[in-house]
Amino acid sequence: MLNAAPHYLQRLPNLPMAQAWRTIAPEALIEVPLLGQVSAGLPIEACPGTDYIRAPARMVRRNTYALQVCGDSMIDCQIHDGDVIIIERQESAENGETAVVMINDREVTLKKLYIDRDGVRLQPANDAMAPIYLKNADVRVLGLVMGVVRQPDRLN
Repeated sequence: MLNAAPHYLQRLPNLPMAQAWRTIAPEALIEVPLLGQVSAGLPIEACPGTDYIRAPARMVRRNTYALQVCGDSMIDCQIHDGDVIIIERQESAENGETAVVMINDREVTLKKLYIDRDGVRLQPANDAMAPIYLKNADVRVLGLVMGVVRQPDRLN
């Protein structure tokens, strides 16, 4: 499958993440900044990149960027190791949202976010992995997942 086009998945609102994806055609591709990697496993140090990826215009808003996923903690939400996720920059998230979060201003991870008065639970979407529990002050939401760009050699 040389030079095959990527597979584009757009998130549908108000559905559980595992069922919230619609395959879309790659019409009107535009460049989105690929700012580095995000862990879908143990948090990794934030290391910004300066590359670009092409994504369908309907997945891109005013404050959109992309991150490459490293790890398997979100596989039950159809986000796999090597996927590039399209993120809408936001500073808050509802309980249960799949979000990119920064921990202690230095590590980033991709998890489902649950907040209560006792703290924050970062929940993987993989039963083989344990949640991460933190204080509210230790977590900052960076954005929400709006789409996935999957390379043809990674199609499941």
